[in-house]
Amino acid sequence: MSKDADVIIVGGGLNGPALALALAQGGLRTILCDALPPETRADPEFDGRAYALSLGSRRMLEALGVWPRVAPHAQIVREVTVTDARPGAAPSPFFAHFDHAEMDEGPVSQIVEDRFLRAALLEAMAREPLIDHRAPARVTGFAADDAGIEVRLDDGTALRADLLAACDGRDSPIARAAGVNRVGWDYGQSGLVCAIEHERPHGGRAWQQFLPAGPFAVLPLPGDRSSIVWSERRDEAARIAALPDAAYLDELRARMGGFLGRIALAGKRYAYPLRLSLAEEYVRPRLALVGDAAHGVHPIAGQGLNLGLKDAAALAQVVVEARRRGEDAGSFAALERYQRWRRFDDTLAAFGFDLTNRLFSNDGPLLRPARDVGMALATAFAPARRFFMRQAAGLSGELPRLMEGRPL
Repeated sequence: MSKDADVIIVGGGLNGPALALALAQGGLRTILCDALPPETRADPEFDGRAYALSLGSRRMLEALGVWPRVAPHAQIVREVTVTDARPGAAPSPFFAHFDHAEMDEGPVSQIVEDRFLRAALLEAMAREPLIDHRAPARVTGFAADDAGIEVRLDDGTALRADLLAACDGRDSPIARAAGVNRVGWDYGQSGLVCAIEHERPHGGRAWQQFLPAGPFAVLPLPGDRSSIVWSERRDEAARIAALPDAAYLDELRARMGGFLGRIALAGKRYAYPLRLSLAEEYVRPRLALVGDAAHGVHPIAGQGLNLGLKDAAALAQVVVEARRRGEDAGSFAALERYQRWRRFDDTLAAFGFDLTNRLFSNDGPLLRPARDVGMALATAFAPARRFFMRQAAGLSGELPRLMEGRPL
């Protein structure tokens, strides 16, 4: 039967476009279906959201030709300080400190606002003739057979391809419709996200404080601005989220102190529930889950997007290599290679973040001093620090070629 594309991608956030660009680099035709209209995705208004892009993710964006558009808006993280703290009290004297100069490969991460990364991916897709970007377009159903998969859209269109890739978020309707089971639990926490302008320069330093209610991170943005990513117990987070701006800023000051001088909000404020969600299977016949559709993790290490981009790079490599060998690129045998590659690493990372959150999101009188001393000792030696930095840089494990900066 005739095909409309090699791969149909559902989800126009960040992982979907990155996957489409990676597949196009390998010569495959894709149709990307996004439920949101293009003008919504392209809105340049600053909404406070930002990502800590790992070195591996940056290399992938370079290999895809996207990074030159993003680089002028990226802030290098030159140092990271991690400490235990209580609101309104001085931080613990025991802390971990990481300096990017210890990494031979370059900075571990760079902070990029969502609006710039989104715009760069949209522009790159618009230039690529192998990508058919359809938006708004909502998938209403799909059915797989031995020859491929048929995807139905809300306008009545039926599309055929070898493979359907679900990049439609942690509540993925595609995964749910395919009967994929999930494991996980609610953290009883909410994530509060905003951006601030401040009086003093941040110097490229990121701060991670472990407060009794959850982690609190201050991430440097270009200029005298920073992104705040902060976890609170659900009821307290709801109270804070409902405050007017002035009172909200008072809550921020109580947690971060005055090291950045006077602060003001820059952009919108967000609050969302935090939970762990892992798909028991990453693949079904003619279907692969990517990014949050496969794994929703705690934001404690800021690695959610990096894990998703690594999924996209791995899936693209598996599919492109299968096609070059003359295989059916959407066959279950090919997709199993993707699942074996990514599922264990993603699960290990998710439970690592979960354990860290549980260990530090409390104020136990015995546990607190023990973990503080342990954190300081674990990072007191250069080899240990470099190990942790390589993990954060996305350079551990079997890397897809794109994550090494090499084209497909």
